[in-house]
Amino acid sequence: MLQLYNTLTRSIEKFQPWEPRIVKIYFCGPTVYDYSHLGHARAYVAIDIIKRYLKFRGYDVIHVQNITDIDDKIIKRSQEEGRNWKEIADYYTKDYLEMIQKLNIHIDIHPRVTEHINDIIEFIERLIEKGHAYIAPSGSVYFDVTTYKDYGRLSGRLSMEEWRQEMEFLQEKKHPFDFALWKAAKPGEPYWKAPWGYGRPGWHIECSVMSSKYLGSKIDIHGGGQDLIFPHHENERAQSEAYFGKSPWVKYWLHVGLLTFEKEKMSKSLGNIIIVKEALKKWKPEAIRLWIFSAHYRSQLEFSERSIEQANTLYLRLVRALETLRNILREVEPTTRLDSKDIAILNEISDINRKFREAMDNDFNTPKAFSQVYRLTTLIFKDIETRPSHATALRAYITLKKFNEVLGVLDKHFERVREFEEDTTERLIDLIVKVRHELRLKKEYGLADWIRTQLSELGIRLMDSKEGTKWIIEK
Repeated sequence: MLQLYNTLTRSIEKFQPWEPRIVKIYFCGPTVYDYSHLGHARAYVAIDIIKRYLKFRGYDVIHVQNITDIDDKIIKRSQEEGRNWKEIADYYTKDYLEMIQKLNIHIDIHPRVTEHINDIIEFIERLIEKGHAYIAPSGSVYFDVTTYKDYGRLSGRLSMEEWRQEMEFLQEKKHPFDFALWKAAKPGEPYWKAPWGYGRPGWHIECSVMSSKYLGSKIDIHGGGQDLIFPHHENERAQSEAYFGKSPWVKYWLHVGLLTFEKEKMSKSLGNIIIVKEALKKWKPEAIRLWIFSAHYRSQLEFSERSIEQANTLYLRLVRALETLRNILREVEPTTRLDSKDIAILNEISDINRKFREAMDNDFNTPKAFSQVYRLTTLIFKDIETRPSHATALRAYITLKKFNEVLGVLDKHFERVREFEEDTTERLIDLIVKVRHELRLKKEYGLADWIRTQLSELGIRLMDSKEGTKWIIEK
């Protein structure tokens, strides 16, 4: 049974989505004001691996990840550089999208804040109507935290004094811990028209709006980096449960540990970041994925060149293991009898499979799963390669392919073979059709008809006409 850690309850819980076999995930994406760094990559690869494992377990997963393309940091960057804020956002959005493509991360829905302004305004209007939000004299709108009785439980911050924020607006708030849903326009800043005045969305409201727009009022997993628990996710939870009038809005809160560099959090403010596009000049994306996979998603991951080099060595080992198995499957004929050593190898592969699943079922314990991947490669080189058997090689090949559904590092190698096989099949059929055509020209109709019959039994139907012969695969 799959179990995962829920930040809200601070406990490991049995995983049961709202709807059987369907998992709805919302993961907080980037604020696009600078280049993506390895801290971002760690979070996005971690949730990609979790999503892949859910699919591996047979769930239909819908993954939404936002792009924040209007924010204080973007505006500040545009003012510092004398560039239009939208130009800044578009430029770094492109960098982010290139990063996730290179790291083999697949996201189903990728909403941008500026394309959902009307949805945000409607959401805020409803919160005002329900008495959870108020309009300040400046035209800003704030969420009244006192109207939501469960505030602070997600982050564990139960003292009002810890909730103080947005000091610049303290004078117009009812309470110092209320947070902005809408920020009134300032000179030189971008703005949109709302019923209460010109301005732009606050940070927290955008994720509540876009997640519920695409996933509905009940979300299975909501995640992000651990640094987002407070205030971002605490505020999201408050405004969303106030809006929908029911709890829980999110069934499982999942947070990825921080990436550290010399024991300090990797962040732009500390100036200790390693930009992904620079890292990819030095290391393969597959090595970065395996490095991230080697650490539990909730633990802090210390940046280490040595660790990434070790991950790269494992990647090359996986590629070599795959090629070894392919060679055996091409060269060794299947047999109807296995000896005791073959049976022992098959049993060990089954044990590797079982322990990989057990590890991943236990709150996605990738370090333990990682050890089973390495164990499989050891078995391939030590026992399967040294005494080739079609049965053991096939079982190991299938297992490696299944593991890669989670790892996501051998996709191009499996895809290359599939494309080669499809292309080769089509060319062989074309060649057989040409041979049949030559036989008919020589009036050797018996052999030509035999070819037609044999192809038909394989599900390939030939259609003769004055223009020549075409073929289709019927099964």
